[in-house]
Amino acid sequence: MSIRKLLPAFLFGGLAIATTFAQVPYGPIKPTPSSEILLNLKKLNVLGTVLYVAAHPDDENTLLLAYLAKDRLVRTGYLSMTRGDGGQNLIGPEQGENIGIIRTQELLAARRVDGPDQFFSRAYDFGFSKSTDEAVRTWGQEKALADVVWMIRKYQPDVILTRFPPDARAGHGHHSASAFLAEQAFKISNDPTKFPEQLAYVKPWQAKRIMWNMFIPGAFLSNKKPEEAGNLVGVETGVFNPMLGRSYGEIAAESRSQHKSQGFGVPASRGAKMDYFLLKAGDPAEKDPLDGIDLSWKRVMNSNAVQAEVNQVINSFKPDQPSASVPALVQLYKAIGKLDTTNIYVKAKRKDVETLIQECLGLWVESNPDSYAATPGETIKVTSNIVSRAVTPVQLVSIRYSTGKDSTLNLALKPNEVIVLPTQLTIPKTAKISQPYWLEKPIDKGIFQVDNQLLIGLPENPPAVTASFTVEISGQSFTYTRPVVYKSTDPVEGETYRPFIIQPDVTANLTERVFIFATNASKTGEVVLKAGRANVSGTLKLEVPAGWQITPASVPFSLANKDAEQRVPFTLTPTAQSQDGKIQMVMTTSDGTYTTGLREIAYKHIPTQTLFPPADAKLVKLDVKVTAKNVGYIVGAGDELPAALQQLGCRVTVLGPAELAGNLSGYDAIVTGVRAYNTNDWLARYQPKLMDYVKNGGTMIVQYVTPASSFLRNDPPLPQLGPYPFTIGRDRVTEEDAPMTFINPQNRLLNYPNKITEADFSGWIQERGTYFAQTWDKAYQPIFSAHDQNEAAKQGSLLYADYGKGHYMYTGLVFFRELPAGVPGAYRLFANMISAGK
Repeated sequence: MSIRKLLPAFLFGGLAIATTFAQVPYGPIKPTPSSEILLNLKKLNVLGTVLYVAAHPDDENTLLLAYLAKDRLVRTGYLSMTRGDGGQNLIGPEQGENIGIIRTQELLAARRVDGPDQFFSRAYDFGFSKSTDEAVRTWGQEKALADVVWMIRKYQPDVILTRFPPDARAGHGHHSASAFLAEQAFKISNDPTKFPEQLAYVKPWQAKRIMWNMFIPGAFLSNKKPEEAGNLVGVETGVFNPMLGRSYGEIAAESRSQHKSQGFGVPASRGAKMDYFLLKAGDPAEKDPLDGIDLSWKRVMNSNAVQAEVNQVINSFKPDQPSASVPALVQLYKAIGKLDTTNIYVKAKRKDVETLIQECLGLWVESNPDSYAATPGETIKVTSNIVSRAVTPVQLVSIRYSTGKDSTLNLALKPNEVIVLPTQLTIPKTAKISQPYWLEKPIDKGIFQVDNQLLIGLPENPPAVTASFTVEISGQSFTYTRPVVYKSTDPVEGETYRPFIIQPDVTANLTERVFIFATNASKTGEVVLKAGRANVSGTLKLEVPAGWQITPASVPFSLANKDAEQRVPFTLTPTAQSQDGKIQMVMTTSDGTYTTGLREIAYKHIPTQTLFPPADAKLVKLDVKVTAKNVGYIVGAGDELPAALQQLGCRVTVLGPAELAGNLSGYDAIVTGVRAYNTNDWLARYQPKLMDYVKNGGTMIVQYVTPASSFLRNDPPLPQLGPYPFTIGRDRVTEEDAPMTFINPQNRLLNYPNKITEADFSGWIQERGTYFAQTWDKAYQPIFSAHDQNEAAKQGSLLYADYGKGHYMYTGLVFFRELPAGVPGAYRLFANMISAGK
């Protein structure tokens, strides 16, 4: 049984230290089995780097990444041009930059499984794109290209691999743009006249070659590109690693299954699998992407002795006693330190040896605060835990915190004895709020605004506070820096971790994102103030544009306890002069002015993420009528439409199996959320009853579903979705300003209770629609025709059919984006759709 040893907090004091950090997980240091330690020892002998480039989370070839990192043992990184912000969300309501937050963490979780580093450019995923030109134009070609050049110069890859070709064969403009930018960056990254501002931190770098990692051998080769003929290189990647007890196909499946917001759980692949590569530029490769690259210590001057020491450590490793390797690793650390420390491999391998020493010792170091958040100037309790699970003598010299507090301890760590060190930390008044760095400024068209060059590429913020543990082993000092991270125990999940953050003194959340006013009648709302610290007081001012009236315009607030909440109701009244705008919350205290809200994104498969969006809501003065008052809603994926329908004055009832088994005749309309038939396997059982509801006079609207050939895995089989047959394809209109042609302007949906005109399609965001109907029975009437530039017209965005006494509609129009964003015309059209039977 471990002995817990307490030291008083008065031992701590001192100066702050500068800290650098790599990709450190916000969680515990997982123990490393001896077989993996041996694999990591062998990796010391491999000096090579590969950078993989694609467009989105989930684009990467996880099988190949696992093979490169864990079999070829080369430094491997994945540069995703975007964070997946424009995708759809299978597990919750988040959209835009918020789904990008989730997918960032899912990619980091994937990398913890398959081994490589994770990077991102500043490019924003603005949704499906049909051309390279559109993608790079929206992102800003020079900025996106600069980011790829930056990562090449910083990571110094020997080989660059792209997942896609730089043309239409990629199937998505972001895909092809990622390859186009990678090929352009390959050509110029060694040119000091290109992006010279980067050279204050990095040097020009030339990779040996760039290759396209093809999906299927030969399937995408073009007979119009003679340079692609006979130029394929194949590598077996589906091999079994006995040291890990798994094949790379099994590792890849676990990695890919981290993309839960996309429904990307996949079965494990076992057995042979070839990956193929096509040279795009640089030196030819005959058998392997790493052909002709010296992966040994010979690429570092005067390293012969180091090479010999590495071999000796590997050969003498004892799996049942890994700590026996520690003295030799300490000597190896010293030997590497005598080499050129500006060399990227010298720095990387020295860091790897530090980590191996920790793994061999079973050395655990951790610092946990008593709360997951603090404000600038607040004092918190932090408890550090240290334990070495080996007999090798280890001296704990000191602990230093990035807040400026440090200690000198000189404690001998006894085997398996836990040292517990509580202290008080004061967060500096100058500490920044923990907003994700790429969201500190508004998105500039298609790219995040990031001014600090050193942040570009990082997957997430550096830790808010770190603890650096300095230990001495065999006369050599080693410092292990860890994030200060909040730990708690869940009765179901057990030990859980979340990042420690710095938050404002007070935040304000409005209970609605959008307020829709169809008349000049008043509406009520509520602001929820939340204290970031104890004893915060001041004045809340509710600011509205000219022409709007709000009562009260300001109120005092006083919050005695940290996390305490105060609810402030208000009444908002438009006038004849009201224009669309925003209601904004401004909190003033004796310490400053605060204008942000608080949003937590919490799912079990990722660490809880905290954001501080503007404390505001959209005000929309809208000429809209709606005759449907009682709406039933079957929730789909990423759905926020019920709140939008309530803004129209509807009473919304969420329908599950129990409600669908009851009497449906009281609903003026029943609406299914996007992908409801994909995500609810029980829904098909109620399809006959829903069709009877329509036949007897009801109105039913089915928002888009994905066909069986979509990216979703294990979808329930689709029933016949409507009263008459129709099929769903992958047609979409991605240009949000694409003209919408009214096929039959006299159709009821375009005239009652609101007259729909072309003006109702102005101001749409991201796209017009997706997963349009492809073929349909003659009983259906297509309402609109639309197309992207240089494409044929598509008529499947909204189908309407009379059935018995009722009305049925299928739509691929993206109401799930437009209504939460407060797009006026989308509200007017949807009001007509739910009012079709009234």
